[in-house]
Amino acid sequence: MGTHLIKRVTFDGINFGFLFLVFLLGIFTPNEEELLNLSKNSLVALGCVVLGVVFSLIINKMGIKTLGELLFAPPHKKTVTSTPVIWYKTFWGVQTAGTVLLMSVLGYFVTEVNVREVLDIENIKNVLRLIEQLATPNWEVLPDVVWKAIQSVFIAFMATLIAVPIAFLLSFVSAKNIMGTTPVGFVIYMMARTLFNIMRSIEPIMWAIIFAIWVRFGPFAGMLALLVHSIASLSKQYSEIVECVDEGPIEGIESTGAGFLQTIWFAVVPQIVLPYISFTIYRWDINVRMATIIGFVGGGGVGELLLLYQRQSLWNEVGVVILVIAVIVWLMDNFSAYVREAIK
Repeated sequence: MGTHLIKRVTFDGINFGFLFLVFLLGIFTPNEEELLNLSKNSLVALGCVVLGVVFSLIINKMGIKTLGELLFAPPHKKTVTSTPVIWYKTFWGVQTAGTVLLMSVLGYFVTEVNVREVLDIENIKNVLRLIEQLATPNWEVLPDVVWKAIQSVFIAFMATLIAVPIAFLLSFVSAKNIMGTTPVGFVIYMMARTLFNIMRSIEPIMWAIIFAIWVRFGPFAGMLALLVHSIASLSKQYSEIVECVDEGPIEGIESTGAGFLQTIWFAVVPQIVLPYISFTIYRWDINVRMATIIGFVGGGGVGELLLLYQRQSLWNEVGVVILVIAVIVWLMDNFSAYVREAIK
C-alpha cells in the first residue's frame, strides 16, 4: 500500500508541479529574457514540485481520483464498472487534458515552430534544387560507398555477435525471479539493473565519441560503441524474458535436488531460446541502422562518407549514399522479418 501511495503522490506531485510552474511562468514573466532566467531557477522548480505534492495529498484526503491514482492504484481498488465513464466529468480526465494541452502549447514555443518558414517560396525553391541533385546520383563514388556500407554492416554484426553471449550470462544476474530470492541476490539484481539503465541511457553516438578518443577514429571505435549499448539493451530484454518464464519447470527441476546452474540450464534456457533469437536478430537490425549514424562522430562506416559529402555540399554523391543505405535497410528488414517468421 505504501509503495502505491508513494508512486501516486510522486507522479501527481510532479504533474501538478509542472502545471504550477507553467502557470507561474506565464503570469510573472513579461518578456522572454525573464522567462528564461526564471525557468533556469532550480529553487522555483523545486518549490512548484513541493507545492504539487502538497496539493496531491490534499485532494487525496478529499477522495478525489487523480491520474496518478488511476495509474498506480493497487489491484483491489481498480473496480470495473459496466457504465461508461465520461472522462471530461472526472478530475483525472481534466488533469490529463490540461497536461496535454499545456505540454502542446509549451512545446510549440520551445521547438520554435514557424509555419511561415515552411511555406516561404525561396526556401521551397532551395529544397527543390537539393532534391534535384539528390535524384541525380554520381555513380562514380558507388564502389567507395558500397565498401563503407559493407563496413557498417560488419560493425553491427561484430557488435551483436560479441554482445550476445555476454548479455546471455548477465540476463540471469539481472532477472528478479532468479536473483531476488535472497538479500544478496536482490542487491546484485538492483546493481545490475541500475548499471544497464545507465549504459542504455547513453546513446551509441556518445559511446562512439568516447571510444574514438580511446582507440582512435575508425570502425573499431564504432563497433565498441554499439557493443556496449547492445550488451546493456540485450541484457535488459533477455532478463525480462527470463522473468516471464513458467515457474512450473523450475519448481519441478528444483524438487529433484538440482543446483542453481542446473535449474537455469534445464528449466529456464529451453523456454527462452526462441525469444532470445528473435530479440538478437532485431538488435542486429537496430545496430545496422545505428552504424550509419555513429560514422558522423568517427565510428567508421558509411556515415563517414555521408558526413564528408554533406560538408562539401556534394549532393549528387550524397544521393548515392542515401540510396545504398536505403537498399541495406530494406534488405535487413526483409531478412530479419523472414528469420523471425521462420523461428516462430
